[in-house]
Amino acid sequence: MEFLYEFGLFLLKSITIVAAILFVIGGIVSSSQRNKSTKTKNKPQGEVTVTNLTEKYEDMVSNLKHDMHTEYEMKAIAKAEKKQHKEKQKQDKQKTKELAKQNKGQDSEQVEKLEQQIEKQHKRLFVLDFNGDIKASEVTNLREEISAILSLSSENDEVLIRLESPGGMVHGYGLAASQLRRLRDKGIPLTVAVDKVAASGGYMMAVVANKIVAAPFAIIGSIGVIAQLPNFNKLLRKMDVDYEQHTAGQYKRTLTIFGENTDEDRAKFREELEDTHELFKDFIAENRPELDLTEVATGEHWFGSRALEKGLIDEIKTSDDLILDAVKDKEVFEVRYEVPKTLGEKIGMNMAMTVERLLGRLWSHGQYEK
Repeated sequence: MEFLYEFGLFLLKSITIVAAILFVIGGIVSSSQRNKSTKTKNKPQGEVTVTNLTEKYEDMVSNLKHDMHTEYEMKAIAKAEKKQHKEKQKQDKQKTKELAKQNKGQDSEQVEKLEQQIEKQHKRLFVLDFNGDIKASEVTNLREEISAILSLSSENDEVLIRLESPGGMVHGYGLAASQLRRLRDKGIPLTVAVDKVAASGGYMMAVVANKIVAAPFAIIGSIGVIAQLPNFNKLLRKMDVDYEQHTAGQYKRTLTIFGENTDEDRAKFREELEDTHELFKDFIAENRPELDLTEVATGEHWFGSRALEKGLIDEIKTSDDLILDAVKDKEVFEVRYEVPKTLGEKIGMNMAMTVERLLGRLWSHGQYEK
């Protein structure tokens, strides 16, 4: 047992040293890249890319058919598909002629309206991804993606967002939820699909949708607020270190990590937490009024099947199934806003992923030992 303790201590020290080295390297590289970034700050920082998922799935099905059928069978299948495609083109052409008859002899403005009507015949589904961290950092990308969709959307369009988030800072997720509200305000049907987790701030985003779909074991809920911080005041006093904090305004600062906290500070801090929780509950009630908040706004979370029973979601299904259903009668496009990363950011991301993997292995090993 003592050997395991010593080994664990050595391993943690090694991880700390490696992380510190990588952090220093990342800082150096990042600072070296800063001059380059300031030269290009007036240039576009990112761009919206669109991938046709309908074509992607059709190619996948086509490849599978080639692998599973003989050449003779493939010819028969191709002939049937060609006939079906021609029939669809014929139907679209007929609809266009009917619209043209209705608008015969109209001016250019009305011709433009006709073209818009023809465009509206085609149903489209736009697919977005949101992988949330504690700061809801991806809200920057989300706002650009939604702006792009709003600029070209029609009344037949829908949006599916694949949402994964354990929650985080209130203001970050509040803004992310407001971005989704822009779609609802324009009358665009919005579906949120949760394959793994939408808790706390993640669920705050999800409730904005017309429909919430989740996998059977996705984590849903956690309608609550948490705040925690260490206090080093006793340690500082023991080391004979003075700490001063000056504020203007009685409640400019309540709890502090270095100063001495009083019962009054703690009471005010808890009051602020309760107020935030009330605002959270009001937001949930506004978007899903059928929920019994006394039952679900306790900070607890539930797996998908249980969440369905409590009304937190509307259906058990994965995002993959939703897209497969959509490609049958819609054009499905994945919309993504991408910002090129600097060398320093890439090193920082790799460092964070390395540390995360190491900590994950340690945690898994500890669970196994238990």
